[in-house]
Amino acid sequence: MSTPAVLPHRDGIVAALEAVNLVVGRGAAPDPVPASRMYAVVYMSPGRSVSESLADLRTNFDALFQVTAVGPDEERCLWVADRVRAGLHAGVTVEGRAVWRPEEIGGPPVIRDDDVSPPLFFLPIQFMIRSTS
Repeated sequence: MSTPAVLPHRDGIVAALEAVNLVVGRGAAPDPVPASRMYAVVYMSPGRSVSESLADLRTNFDALFQVTAVGPDEERCLWVADRVRAGLHAGVTVEGRAVWRPEEIGGPPVIRDDDVSPPLFFLPIQFMIRSTS
């Protein structure tokens, strides 16, 4: 029995977001950035394998991840955030694993990025994902 891997979880999260018609980047803005400048970026932690019992079988998995909603103004950034929640609430699929619905941890308020021209607005939202074999 192998320990759980992080990449299938990240890919399942991306697929859930793409299923609600979001353009999604993995650790960076998507390339190309959509003309609407509305997209989401998934930042994944390595997670950890967790013992399922006293036998120390490391088949359970949990990880923090962040999805950053991006838009050209606050309203469209919040719209992307709402789509992120809708996509993740529908559930994440990881082949060969039972996955709990991601739990939203929260994040800061919307932030304006004036280092790009024209400015973009972004909203990082953190979640916890858990799965078992």
